[in-house]
Amino acid sequence: MAKARTAGEARKLADIPNIGPAMVEDFRNIGIEQPAQLAGKDPYTLYERLCAVTDVRHDPCVIDTFISAVRFMEGAPPHPWWHYTDERKHQLAAIRR
Repeated sequence: MAKARTAGEARKLADIPNIGPAMVEDFRNIGIEQPAQLAGKDPYTLYERLCAVTDVRHDPCVIDTFISAVRFMEGAPPHPWWHYTDERKHQLAAIRR
């Protein structure tokens, strides 16, 4: 299955780079049904909502995937989810200070 190369090509959540069946289900669990709904969302808030809805503390790498999906839908080029790991670690460290 080919992934979208731009946000405009993403017709369903699974079209977004880095998003597979499990992440599609995670998005649906938090009320995200269409790719366009991700633009403007805070990936950290989405993660916290997912943890609350599922009553599970998910791996922080889920945040990286959420960042990649949100940024892609806001027009960024596709990057592997781990491209955002350092950003997430810095952001969470800043919050803890």
